[in-house]
Amino acid sequence: MEGDARRPEAVARQAERQDARFAELGALLRHTDPHALVTVARGSSDHASAYLAYLTMLKLGRLSVSLPMSLVTMYDAPLDVAGTVAVAISQSGRSPDVVEPIKRFRQGRAQTVALVNDAASPLAEAAEWTLPLEAGPEYAVAATKSYIASLSAGARLVAHWAEDAALIDGLKALPESLRAAQESDWSAAVEVLKDADRIMVVGRSLTLPVALEAALKCKETAAIQAEAFSGAEIKHGPMALIDEGYPLLIFAPRGPAQAGLVKLAEEMRGRGAKVLLAAPADVASRELTLPLGPTPELDPIAAVSAFYPMVEALARARGFDPDQPRHLNKVTMTR
Repeated sequence: MEGDARRPEAVARQAERQDARFAELGALLRHTDPHALVTVARGSSDHASAYLAYLTMLKLGRLSVSLPMSLVTMYDAPLDVAGTVAVAISQSGRSPDVVEPIKRFRQGRAQTVALVNDAASPLAEAAEWTLPLEAGPEYAVAATKSYIASLSAGARLVAHWAEDAALIDGLKALPESLRAAQESDWSAAVEVLKDADRIMVVGRSLTLPVALEAALKCKETAAIQAEAFSGAEIKHGPMALIDEGYPLLIFAPRGPAQAGLVKLAEEMRGRGAKVLLAAPADVASRELTLPLGPTPELDPIAAVSAFYPMVEALARARGFDPDQPRHLNKVTMTR
């Protein structure tokens, strides 16, 4: 997987090179006042889009939706997108099912934004606003530094759109927080999971996108069948899967959702599950210490920064090369 040092450097580069452009876009969005946000992405980028959507609803009160791209690429649905802002997130910027909706939305008088690592890509050309992620060249299939740069770009967009001084200042301090987060000792999780064939990953609100990404990386790099759920949904069916020894990774950062997630961990232990509760140092019942971000809204970025070194070690413990997952390509060309 991408070297640990490169992830904080990508966020620092993004701040140095692109923050003024994000501020300019934020000012434009305050002026044009779009009534909704539409995100366009696949895979890890879609998980980053979910984080952007949560922050947009939380900080700006704008409804946000992830576009099912086939509505455009297969069904040619007559979508009315005037007065919205459409944000595509992509590492490569080359998949047709990401590029075509942005072209269509721009024609339909939406404001279009590309958060993309390749500034010379078709997606960058299609969008009115292109803001490079600044993650640098991606060599690994599991593009971890692009994911973290995508999360920080989403937070940066919302921070400047909302003129949220605390979040803007937090983003300035984020690279240092990520460096510290990468030093987290999650070796206990490797011991629990090295012989596992399944795992359930749980988050809620701003950490649900991190749970989705963690589950994907467990599948992608360590060949573990992984599913992600909101802590609010576990009892609506997934509970039936839990039996003796079933491993669960639960992300429980600061905030209103934490108490319920800690309680869920206690209940799952009572059912015999192998619980890995990732929570801050003040939660005594944790198995893994969850690092803090500069602000609570940035905690999910610190959380995934602690997770990535663990899943890399897990993949190697299971005999896999995490940089070259089986059957996967660097760019997925779907419609």
